[in-house]
Amino acid sequence: MANNNDCMMQYFEWYLPSDSKLWNKVRDDGTHLSNLGINYVWLPPAYKGAGGTNDVGYGVYDLYDLGEFNQKGTIPTKYGTKEEYLNAIKVLKENNIKVLADIVLNHKMGADEVEEVLAVQDDENNRNVSLSNLTPIKAWTKYTFAGRGNVYSDFKWDWTHFHGIDWDENTKKVSVYKFYGKKWDEEVDKEKGNFDYLMGADIDMNNNDVSNELIKWGKWYYDLTKVDGFRLDAVKHIRADFFPKWLEEIEKELNDNNPIFTVGEYWSINIDAIKNYIEKTDGKIGLFDVPLHYNMYKASISNGEYNLSEIFEGTLVKERPDLAVTFVDNHDTQIGQALESWVLDWFKPHSYSLILLRQEGIPCVFYGDYYGVPEKGINPKNELLDKLLKVRKYFAYGEQEDYLLSTNVIGFVRRGDYEHSGSGLAVVMSDKEAGSIKMNIGKNHANSVFYDCLGNVKDKVYVDQNGNGIFSCKEGSVSVWIRDGQYVN
Repeated sequence: MANNNDCMMQYFEWYLPSDSKLWNKVRDDGTHLSNLGINYVWLPPAYKGAGGTNDVGYGVYDLYDLGEFNQKGTIPTKYGTKEEYLNAIKVLKENNIKVLADIVLNHKMGADEVEEVLAVQDDENNRNVSLSNLTPIKAWTKYTFAGRGNVYSDFKWDWTHFHGIDWDENTKKVSVYKFYGKKWDEEVDKEKGNFDYLMGADIDMNNNDVSNELIKWGKWYYDLTKVDGFRLDAVKHIRADFFPKWLEEIEKELNDNNPIFTVGEYWSINIDAIKNYIEKTDGKIGLFDVPLHYNMYKASISNGEYNLSEIFEGTLVKERPDLAVTFVDNHDTQIGQALESWVLDWFKPHSYSLILLRQEGIPCVFYGDYYGVPEKGINPKNELLDKLLKVRKYFAYGEQEDYLLSTNVIGFVRRGDYEHSGSGLAVVMSDKEAGSIKMNIGKNHANSVFYDCLGNVKDKVYVDQNGNGIFSCKEGSVSVWIRDGQYVN
């Protein structure tokens, strides 16, 4: 994983306009992001999707088309052309920002032709139960890539390269169809009995030709783009040993056997299932802290009835902070999306304080929070996030002590270190009534004065000779206290 003070931004949201301008926008934003302390940027899938310029990137059509070929009615993707993508990566790296590429290898969509295949229909809610005998269906599983031809690869996909699909062109029926001679992989999440199948044409990682092609593509992509790491999509739907082996092949040939920074999306609130995946992958892949997201979401909708002292219970950042990437919201949790669980606006300052100002985990700021989501009437929170990011960059150092003792008012301190002049902070938050906590900020801050840099509490706090101070916050609010004379505007 990355270093303790690293900070990430997910640089896209679901409802971005289909104007093919994102690569140029992030290119121009590089200096600004670097100044904020962002040193990892997660970019959306760069390859051609089934929906052309309207595809967010998860309906993968052609992994080799990064906005270079006339396919699906367009040359550029939703975000731009291949040249713009590569240039954006180059400029970000010149600004000391590492780039994570979003890798989607679970499925393909938008096939060029149908094929007649024998398949059984499985129960949507228990994929271990078949509802029919083998029956011929017409499946969209043939990918010929006429617009690209054999450039970069002459591999053509057909039904033998997939486990199954969710559509029969014969009957026009949506279901889960498992192809003849195939079985769902075992080392996947056990939701729905077996959660190998997610969407589209489900890629069969047991097929040697498929495995070899995906390794070949991974090497091509990593070498061409010069990205620094990967965000791995839908890992709980792919057999657990696939990505470690895939990464090992790329590292062996292109990275001098050095680990490539990766973070996987294992969408589950079950910390035991998440820990099981970590065990099966030998801790080689970091994961997004989905349980923490849901704890923050529940707190935001509980009208002050959530127990804030338990905000970190059952989370990855508590159990395996070395492998946790923390986040507040993302493109899947947005309003209107399948996993909608949007942390309400009033609790966003609390949530971002909890991921940006603490020592555990690598925090990820969401584009939709920073720049807003006009499609859904969500205003940007860049002023708040600018302050918190600068507090993280200049003051969030040193020993941490938690004061998670009350149901509705909690706090923590970072005592600072000698390498960062004036560093150290205190955070107090409430989801109900106003409150205060006596906290020890460290003897290095003895006889000093602190103020709330968010401006929610106007009074100052005087720290005694032992480093103790009484830090407060207003009702349903958060206050971030730093030393008087230090500024984050």
